Amino acid sequence: MITPSPQPFQILPRPDRQRAVVIPLAKLAPPVHRTAEVRRIRITDRLTGTGPIKLVLVHAPAGFGKTTAMVQIREALEARNVATAWLTLDAADNDTPRFLASLSAAIDQLGFEHIGAAQDPLSLLAIGQTPCALFLDDFEVIREPGVLGLIRELVEHLPHNGQVVIGSRNQPNLGLSRLRARGQLAELETEALRFSPSEAADFFRLRGFELSLEAVDRALQETEGWAAALWLLSLTLQRSSPSSDAIARLSTSESGIAEYLTDEVLSRQEPAVRDFLLRSSILHHLSTPVCQALLPHIDCDAMLQSLHRRNIFLVPLEGTPGLFRYHSLFAEFLRHQLRREYPDEVARLHLAASGWYESQQRPVPAIDHAIAGGDYPHALYLLEHHGHHLLEEGRMRLLNRWFTAIPHEMLRKRQQLYVIAVWARCFSLGPWTAMKLLQQSGCQDSDDRQVQDHVLALRPVLMVMLDRYQEAHEAGRCGLARLPTANAFIDGVLLNVMAHIVSVIGERHEAVHLLDDARRAQPNGAFNRMYAETGEGNLDLREGRLRQAMARFRMAVTASPGAMAYNYSQGNAWAGVPYVSVLYETNDPVTAERLLNVYLPLVRDVGLPDHMISSHRLRARLAFLRGDVDTAFLTLIELEYFGHQRQLRRVTASAKLERSRLLALQGHAAAALDELERSVALDALRDDLRPALDVEDSFIGRMRIDLQFGDPEALIEPLETEWRAAQKSGRRHRALKLRLLLAIAALRRADVSRAVSEAHPLLMEACREGFVRLLLDEGPIVAPCCAGCSRSWQSPFGTRFSSSTSIALVDLLGSVGAEESHNPGESTAGPAEPLTRKEIRILQLLAEGYSNSTMAEKLFISDSTVRTHLRNISAKLNSRSRTQAVAIARRLGIIQ
Repeated sequence: MITPSPQPFQILPRPDRQRAVVIPLAKLAPPVHRTAEVRRIRITDRLTGTGPIKLVLVHAPAGFGKTTAMVQIREALEARNVATAWLTLDAADNDTPRFLASLSAAIDQLGFEHIGAAQDPLSLLAIGQTPCALFLDDFEVIREPGVLGLIRELVEHLPHNGQVVIGSRNQPNLGLSRLRARGQLAELETEALRFSPSEAADFFRLRGFELSLEAVDRALQETEGWAAALWLLSLTLQRSSPSSDAIARLSTSESGIAEYLTDEVLSRQEPAVRDFLLRSSILHHLSTPVCQALLPHIDCDAMLQSLHRRNIFLVPLEGTPGLFRYHSLFAEFLRHQLRREYPDEVARLHLAASGWYESQQRPVPAIDHAIAGGDYPHALYLLEHHGHHLLEEGRMRLLNRWFTAIPHEMLRKRQQLYVIAVWARCFSLGPWTAMKLLQQSGCQDSDDRQVQDHVLALRPVLMVMLDRYQEAHEAGRCGLARLPTANAFIDGVLLNVMAHIVSVIGERHEAVHLLDDARRAQPNGAFNRMYAETGEGNLDLREGRLRQAMARFRMAVTASPGAMAYNYSQGNAWAGVPYVSVLYETNDPVTAERLLNVYLPLVRDVGLPDHMISSHRLRARLAFLRGDVDTAFLTLIELEYFGHQRQLRRVTASAKLERSRLLALQGHAAAALDELERSVALDALRDDLRPALDVEDSFIGRMRIDLQFGDPEALIEPLETEWRAAQKSGRRHRALKLRLLLAIAALRRADVSRAVSEAHPLLMEACREGFVRLLLDEGPIVAPCCAGCSRSWQSPFGTRFSSSTSIALVDLLGSVGAEESHNPGESTAGPAEPLTRKEIRILQLLAEGYSNSTMAEKLFISDSTVRTHLRNISAKLNSRSRTQAVAIARRLGIIQ
């Protein structure tokens, strides 16, 4: 047995936080190794020498010994000098911030050093050089798509010497078919985990029973090799003869387990033990002090030690002496029995636990148990003392869960708490439900000055989240007239939201002054600091200062060291989505997509219009970039649905606008133009409001389509006019995009000199600030412009450019295949030999942006067959790249 640490928590210093994060060790340790444990040698040997396995999946119904198998696999790996880390998951890990904090603590067990900018857990694991394995147990509790997406990314980007070992009751949605096809998945299923006759005999022998072969076979017949049932059977045999009919009565169904636990385990305990088991089952973790608070007439320390020695489903938490938990199935069974037998005791027990936690200055579990025990007045009393502090920390989801459980009428009598509930609802479930709650609360008619001040700050926030900027501006002006209030949090929020509003309508100087005032109003407030830095970063980005914007967004997502720290690994979507946007812009799609998996679920819940647009647009582009065209379009369908559902016309219009861009990249001119017209028809992309659309609006969308499919001559004048307007208003980011389109238009009409004069300052500024996707996202159409400009400069990558500029240009040319793009002077001769129907179909999919693996799935062929077809296509068309093959095929009319 591993000697436990005397500390119940692990303190993990992180360089990206101002204060250490406290992580319970209970989640970071597997069950303590027991001597009476069958060595599953055939399972560990099965995973030896399996090749480049990225994921080991141990999946079977409850009680089949998944955790035990994982522990033994871990021991086998450690014997081969493989570093390992363990994380036991629970339902709360569906909250992305909680999951990432736990994952970070687990990965810290591997002993990796924080290298450079790689401070998040996924990056640290991806760059690790030491052989390592991460164990994730109880994975079936994970249902949140964002968390599943993070695990998919983790597995996909593991180093060659890394593995993830997952224990789950079901097959998780982790792209298993692709890993299986690549030979990167090893599975231990129910059949592999069933006890063999020899293992069953060893199991009973270790428990003190020498069963005959007949008895072992009978036990296996009844249990079907189910480890939990065998364990339950061994407990029964301790009190009866091995020749009894207890083996025959055992059922493998869960209802049978409940009956068996009732008849053969619980009913056989002494009254004091039985009483202790039922009443202590309400606790997630058991220790002598808290159990003593619930059962003062029992020697709880002696009882816990006795249960531990007798293995009555009590699991010691490694590294935390004196702290235990019940096996989850047993705990569930006990709670059900408690509710059925002693329904009046449940509330009393919860209240006793609440009182103990309160005496230990632990308000969160104290409030939890008070609510579970139905003592809403005391829960409200605790919330009155701690609610506002939790609000300032950003514990919106926790607060919303509590306030949802408390009866409406009781909360309505405490309007200062009710208005905190509105804040929590707003940032947990969005403005629609928050508006409804605010109307029900009566807070808008309150005589309490503090409540009035909260309402004044809430109104513009809610209007912004509903995309009603004119009303938000008016409400915000009314609120500013009341400043300062007696509440620094309210002052900071109001100043920050007004800074955002006026920046959106173009009043940049006032926005800067308001942000400065917000910082002074609450200099140490984590929420308002995040808000201010994000607002300033948005201004920097709009004015073309990408590097400065990135620094501010990074500061914003790490603004708070508290329990809900606003860092990128804990899901602060307000700052996180802009941070992901600049990561993508600098051409870091891997990190961008990983973090987007954190923020997108939060964005869906809260429904900030700009964040919904930006996050879904980014996800669509990232999917399109890796050749997953279907996911790209499905993402935009989801965005459009949200726009209709929540009556946000700008969101719907933005989905259509981005769909138009993707269709244009696929070469579908008519479809792209149709989507653009439908977007414009919504009349939602107004020129006076540019929150998330400074470089994506209907004008730029139309210019794209006309540049690719129309007459470039007619585009010069409108592009010049729009570019001058952007320059004059200080919208440098937009000006860069317009100048790029202007350079492309000049080159399309064979005006190389004009194209060079436009492209040279554009590329210099883009590379100085780090803009990359601004160019690359225009697709192959930008390649001739860059290629033509590079030929016109005497030293394109030397004296005229810094090293960073050179790298960016090389990356650009390499990404879009500039040197291999279609040249108007190329021959129009047909293919050397006719293309087959399969090759034409592959060309069509290739033109639409699909990757090799996706084409293989759609055509029911292997990746290698797709590569063979592509080689044949290149030979027949005399092309040197995929881009050139598509261009030649279109010119010859082989595809549209």
